[in-house]
Amino acid sequence: MIIRFLKESTIATVLFLMARLYLGWTWLTSGFGKITEGFNPGGFLQGAIAEPVMQGGGTTPAYPWYIAFLENVAIPNAGLFGFLVMWGEVLVGAGLIVGLFTTTAAFFGGTMNMAFLLAGTVSTNPVMLILAILILVGKGNAGKIGLDRFAPAVKEKIGRRPKEQQTPKAA
Repeated sequence: MIIRFLKESTIATVLFLMARLYLGWTWLTSGFGKITEGFNPGGFLQGAIAEPVMQGGGTTPAYPWYIAFLENVAIPNAGLFGFLVMWGEVLVGAGLIVGLFTTTAAFFGGTMNMAFLLAGTVSTNPVMLILAILILVGKGNAGKIGLDRFAPAVKEKIGRRPKEQQTPKAA
């Protein structure tokens, strides 16, 4: 029943618009801040390894596989990850604000939220992740008040070609 509401309700469409604008603005301003002020995630990543999230308050990191990923992939490629985070935040924010590729933007925003949570940064990430998941569940309804509304018409126009331009299928 709740899933049907999220996918079909006009009320949900308006709620999704509000969630998209909040998430989009949050991502967009965060990304622009990183671009204009310069961003190097190396210190953050080193901090995530130095003080990993502990299981039940113990001494064992809850996510040893993530610590290994940070040590062996993210830190050696901190410049690339910094670039991806800065521009990823801007693109996710812009997509959510204008409602273009809404579910794709929500997916990648949620992926970034999860990465930040795994690294031990709580902040607004849990709330943002929950909103992203709701947008994903709502699918097309989440972008109805936005550019995604026109996606079916664009796909239809692109998909149609005059019969003489269509290639015959091989027998």
